[in-house]
Amino acid sequence: MAGKDNPWGKPPKDGDGGSGKDDGPSSETPSGDKSRGPRNPWLPPGGSGSGGDRPGSRRPANIEDIFKNRGPEGPRRRSGGPGGPGGPNFRMPQRPNGKSWLPLIIGGLVALLLVATSVHLVGPQEKAVVKTLGNYTRMLDSGLKVTAPWPIETVEIEDVEGVRAVQVPENRAQAKLILTGDQNLVDLSYIVRWNIKDLAGFKFSLADPIETVREVAEAAMRASVAEKTLDETFSGQGRAEIELDVRERMQRALDAYNAGITVIGVEIDKADPPADVVDAFRDVSVAEQNADAARNQARGYAQQVLAQAEGEAEAFDKVYEQYRLAPEVTRQRLYYETMERVLSQTDKTIVETDGVQTYLPLPEVNRRRSANGVGPVAPPSQSSGPQANTGGQ
Repeated sequence: MAGKDNPWGKPPKDGDGGSGKDDGPSSETPSGDKSRGPRNPWLPPGGSGSGGDRPGSRRPANIEDIFKNRGPEGPRRRSGGPGGPGGPNFRMPQRPNGKSWLPLIIGGLVALLLVATSVHLVGPQEKAVVKTLGNYTRMLDSGLKVTAPWPIETVEIEDVEGVRAVQVPENRAQAKLILTGDQNLVDLSYIVRWNIKDLAGFKFSLADPIETVREVAEAAMRASVAEKTLDETFSGQGRAEIELDVRERMQRALDAYNAGITVIGVEIDKADPPADVVDAFRDVSVAEQNADAARNQARGYAQQVLAQAEGEAEAFDKVYEQYRLAPEVTRQRLYYETMERVLSQTDKTIVETDGVQTYLPLPEVNRRRSANGVGPVAPPSQSSGPQANTGGQ
């Protein structure tokens, strides 16, 4: 292909008159003219060069432009384009005198920060520690207090009079087995109540005050229970002694740590045998209760018999004194009293005398007379008649 129909042919020379005649690649083009060359068929009409220097020419796309416009953040706005931060439609707010509001806004924020970090309200049950550049300097009591602003001074406020509680173990359903003095295991759950005595010691002497209280309470409880038997641990008096001993042991340990903590009291919430042997412990407890009941019954019977024997011995001594004074009279009276006591428990009476029925059914007669509304028949008096003897019928 040649002439103007050749897409890679040379463009017509100046003054050529648009003849469209192509005389070859080397005859008409000066060797030093590098701006003129084969025409790019994909360029729009009117642009004859590939360098884009002439009006209407288009420069080929650069690889940097491709990544600049098609990056992950999308096409970038030009700094002067409409809608951008530097565009003609964006203007900073200004005061009536034409100055910016920005310095006033910054100054107000700084003043608010200074006031918020310099004024502190400490409650009636609270105290505060002040740290200057991270070091403890002083203590603040209750009231409205003013300090240097942050970060020069920092203030930490704590409730020092409120009672706090620590549960051991944390989950009451969890077993906490402790060995007693008689080599038995008991499952104990208890509560430790405490408050802050010295805020500076509480803040700076312990890394974790609550965990320290829990560990000291557990150590004191194990030491106290090891001095008691299983029965004493279950009894009310033994538990009260353990609670008092644990509180004293805890206070001594915390004072040695300079913890600034006062132990108000220790309360044993649960004292049970281990869950694996709870049935056996219940059987043993029932057996011990039955044994105690039997021992108490035996002691009562023994005391009753002893008191009766002592009474009889004392009565015998008195009778013996009377017997020494009048032996015959005393012997006769003892006989009458004995016969009266024996005959009062029999239903048969035999009277040995002439003209009298030897057997008198007095109980039957008395029952009949009682049914008829008549008083009972009195047995024959031993003083008015002959001596009476009992029979074996």
